[in-house]
Amino acid sequence: MKTRSMISAALLACAVFLALAAAAAAKTGSKDSASSSAPPAAASGSSHQDESLHLEGERRFRANCARCHAAPPRFAPRMMGTIVRHMRVRATITDDDMRYILRYMTE
Repeated sequence: MKTRSMISAALLACAVFLALAAAAAAKTGSKDSASSSAPPAAASGSSHQDESLHLEGERRFRANCARCHAAPPRFAPRMMGTIVRHMRVRATITDDDMRYILRYMTE
């Protein structure tokens, strides 16, 4: 019983954290949309692949996460990994979606 209440408290703390992050992102405006409209880097094989991975991650973010959240401000990659894995369970996101979203959010 004590473990269940601890898990509930941890989930509540995560939900509050994500809500505050979404509110902060909405307040500051969408910095990600300005950076995504920037011209692409010099044409090379890896930059083209990076761009396609970025676009796929953004597409999957919009399909799965943007239903409830605005893009949060930048967090450290380790923290973002924890958030995305937590939301994978809560939002029933596939493992592939999680990987693309995590890459998109940590670029």
